[in-house]
Amino acid sequence: MGEQPYRSATELVDAMAGGEVSAVELAEEAIARIERYDATLNAVCVRDFDRAIDAARAADAARARGDARPLLGVPMTVKESFHVAGLPTTWGIPEFKDFVADEDAVAVERVEAAGAVVLGKTNVPLVLGDVQSYNAIYGTTGNPWDPGLTPGGSSGGSSAALAAGYGALSIGSDIGGSLRNPAHYCGVYAHKPTLGLLPLRGHTAPGMPVLPAESDLAVIGPMARTASDLALLLDVLAGPDPLGSGIAYRLALPAPRHTELADYRVLVVDTHPLIPTAASVRTAIGNVADALTEAGAKVERDSPLLPDQADTARVYMHLLMSTLGARYPAEIYEHTRAAAAQLDPADESLAAERTRGTVLSHRDWLAADGRRAVLRQRWSELFAEFDVVIYPVMPTPAFPHDHSPMGSRRISIDGADHDYLDQIALAGAATLPGLPATALPIGLSEDGLPIGVQAIGPMYGDRTTIRFAELVEREFGGFTPPPLDS
Repeated sequence: MGEQPYRSATELVDAMAGGEVSAVELAEEAIARIERYDATLNAVCVRDFDRAIDAARAADAARARGDARPLLGVPMTVKESFHVAGLPTTWGIPEFKDFVADEDAVAVERVEAAGAVVLGKTNVPLVLGDVQSYNAIYGTTGNPWDPGLTPGGSSGGSSAALAAGYGALSIGSDIGGSLRNPAHYCGVYAHKPTLGLLPLRGHTAPGMPVLPAESDLAVIGPMARTASDLALLLDVLAGPDPLGSGIAYRLALPAPRHTELADYRVLVVDTHPLIPTAASVRTAIGNVADALTEAGAKVERDSPLLPDQADTARVYMHLLMSTLGARYPAEIYEHTRAAAAQLDPADESLAAERTRGTVLSHRDWLAADGRRAVLRQRWSELFAEFDVVIYPVMPTPAFPHDHSPMGSRRISIDGADHDYLDQIALAGAATLPGLPATALPIGLSEDGLPIGVQAIGPMYGDRTTIRFAELVEREFGGFTPPPLDS
């Protein structure tokens, strides 16, 4: 079963059911591990250890009575951006450092109802707006593979916690790759669900009303160290909000398209027309493509069915920044409006598109939404011929912490500098059309850092992409523990 800190949730449930270990022992071990390593990593920014031990005792008592809930006694963490009753929710915003939630998010209600033991909350960047995880309240989270590197963001505290063995599961969120890039950087698993599959209520910025609202792009989703644990946690989390569409609807996700790797039809994409990927990333993806071919899968390296990825990135930047810009302070919004007016109409750079998107008119938003509908239909046509698309998560492995002003940051890709925010174009491939995407580790770079890919699937094909990740894990391996003690 391997080292106990790195056992999967499925293994832990079996171990507790067999009397090998108790929920209290697992909680105490996870707490001890946090206390040992987190002075360096700073992944768990809000500790809830007393209530975790109480929940573990209750889980042991429930199991003794014959209770067999799916997460009974499993230690896990929750991203700081989710409301947990009695704990602060700040989103890293200093003005809200004393804000304490008085009710649980729906996702938290569901994991606790399933018997999970919540150890605490994991760190995030300011307003969840970065592929790093640092803020003025809680400080900087380091990557367990090298604390001087980013663990990703905005769910970077969760990915670091998983890689460090702080519990078997976590829940995060994603609008710009915030589930997927942390998984890639830390060598763990995450699943960005089909848009609307999991209820968002309670994943709410402090000071905002907690409502059963829907989002245009954002999702919440499971994170784990194995693909099968993603499926386990997805089943707990999924389903409509009982205060919203759950009044009338029930969820019935289709089964995976295939149960054997050789039956999958796979399109492999290793770069992007507007942001290159590093040689280490392309090599890792190429190795997986070769291995899939050897395993009998039908693998293609190109297809005319793939929607225009440059157009996808531009539309994504419009809609993403329109969503984010709506909450900008008036002074910043007006400054951006003036900057957009000065742009050369021929400038189609992603930086220009982000500026335009921030101040998009409703008329132009509807036009962008129409372009999205066309792209979504093209994805549907592609998935009549393919089951999953392997796609880069980020251009490079984890990079050093960079707290310089966002607008001046650059990302170095094989020695060439690129706009820092252009990286999130890779997230938009699945986010714009609302498709499911499972992030899975596929190996290490020449520098010994994790590299992942995202397996994008058809709308509501969440079980198809997760099953694919399970089969890849079984055939070629998955999570590797980082060298925490070296």
